[in-house]
Amino acid sequence: MSLNLAKYLFSSILLFSVAAASAQTTESGSNPLSNKQNSPYSRYGFGDLRSGVNIAYRGMGSITSASADGFTINTENPASYASLALTTYEIAGEGNSHRLKANNQTYAAGMATLSYMNIAFPLGKHAGMAIGIKPHSRMFYNVQDSATGLNGVPGIGDAIRIYFGDGSINKAFIGFGGTYSGFSLGGNIGYMFGNTRTTSALVNIDTTIAMNTEISKYTNIGGIYYNIGGLWEKKLSSKYILKIGATVSLTQTISATRDEYWISYARVGGISAYDTVWSTNGAKGKYITPLTYSVGAQLLGNEQWRVGVDFSGTQWGQFRNFGRTDSLQASTWKANVGAEITPDAKSLRKYLPRVSYRLGFYYGSDYIRLRNTDMSLYGFTLGASLPFRKSPDRIHTAIEIGSRGTTQNGLIRENFVKFTLGASLNAFLDKWFVKRKYE
Repeated sequence: MSLNLAKYLFSSILLFSVAAASAQTTESGSNPLSNKQNSPYSRYGFGDLRSGVNIAYRGMGSITSASADGFTINTENPASYASLALTTYEIAGEGNSHRLKANNQTYAAGMATLSYMNIAFPLGKHAGMAIGIKPHSRMFYNVQDSATGLNGVPGIGDAIRIYFGDGSINKAFIGFGGTYSGFSLGGNIGYMFGNTRTTSALVNIDTTIAMNTEISKYTNIGGIYYNIGGLWEKKLSSKYILKIGATVSLTQTISATRDEYWISYARVGGISAYDTVWSTNGAKGKYITPLTYSVGAQLLGNEQWRVGVDFSGTQWGQFRNFGRTDSLQASTWKANVGAEITPDAKSLRKYLPRVSYRLGFYYGSDYIRLRNTDMSLYGFTLGASLPFRKSPDRIHTAIEIGSRGTTQNGLIRENFVKFTLGASLNAFLDKWFVKRKYE
């Protein structure tokens, strides 16, 4: 892969990511062409939980607990920073398409957005650090249902109930990791921030004189978070290496403020008159994040292949949103398996043997629980890393095909396809920004 092509790809990813992020925050939710994915399940908890996992690991089922690569940033386990060999810059964008199935009807939705931006560098031979920003969750839903049989209520005949939500939560962080005698320990500390807006309304549709209601909540979130990780590496022989890793994020309290408005408006013909029935500004509250942990193991052989497995769990019964528990499971679990093969990373004449090929699978329980119904989450992954010819820089791609939810008890199943594209740039950017001495 040539240097000019590398510059083009890196610039394209950066511009795509910035444009997608801008579109996500400025487009109208009522516009069917806007860059927002209508997901009714994002109404609950933190919303749709988004992955900040490096694309190189997403392709093999997102096994990250025991992953440590000298040229790739694994922000999920900060102990891996101690393995960094070179200064590494990373950026990625993602796009996805969802198909929602409910009541024998299918709806399509999709979006494109920034995935993460990270930079990391070694601190001597036995330590490293990373700085970056990555997503935590997003919310966007726009759902309507009918309310009939209300003609006995003054001013209300047949009506429509409208539920709307929008917003996102992100994480900016700095992390450190160090190693001694085969054991590494690390931690991330950062700032979780974002804002959400939720609205529910009852709108009359068939009377000339009608009273309508609307309740809106605007929430700003901001607070310190942290997580820690450990990694142990053992050389079993001249050919095989075993890695075992674990991470934990304890229950944490994130500060929040909320503005809330209860509005009533009368419509006479085509004219509406609004009145704020009740409001509050700057009400202080808290989001309590649940305990999350993961453990994993990987076996590496001949610098050509690796296989691994992860198991993770979250105690969602600890979650609170301004004191409310929401419609969540008490606890969830997920198992991930994955594999990678690089036929010949040191090949000088052939390019394809230097490409890393990956596949993976995950299965677990969804953290949303509605109508006394448990829901599952699963997906298949494929990925590849395309190396540059004369440096450790790489372009990463991954595709994820999966499903969540169920059509039982009138619920919704979401089938999705996610495509991610990113780059790990080591020697490339160092060379790009070095001033030429001779023209």
